[in-house]
Amino acid sequence: MRAVLQRVVNASVIVDNTQVSSINRGLCVLLGIASDDTLEDLEYMIKKILKVRMFEDEKGEKLWSRGVKEAGLEILCISQFTLYGSLTRDKLSFHNAMKSDKSREMYSTFISRLKQEYDEGRIKDGVFGAMMNVSLVNEA
Repeated sequence: MRAVLQRVVNASVIVDNTQVSSINRGLCVLLGIASDDTLEDLEYMIKKILKVRMFEDEKGEKLWSRGVKEAGLEILCISQFTLYGSLTRDKLSFHNAMKSDKSREMYSTFISRLKQEYDEGRIKDGVFGAMMNVSLVNEA
């Protein structure tokens, strides 16, 4: 399982010209699921995402001191099978990504467990398998 974490001022997902979700300050998470990922991998990733220190302290002085959960911020998750893509000559291969039906179930479990471990109202996601336009403003 791979996750790309980006601190954002805001982020949103549009599918078929309709905004399906958006967040204010927090994390945008691109999540790739490998063919051999397990529920243990899923639980490990959830703990890491919630605890990784990417935000400043309460006073805004000490950088990299609080995780998204501790800071009470939002999370936007996007399924991203292309994180397991490999390039052979001029052709992309996604053989290492989990197949669609199984990964749909794993991603759904991931979102459910993330909501259980944090705050359901602060967790948003895109539409699994859809062509999504993801917009975000980095907080760099």
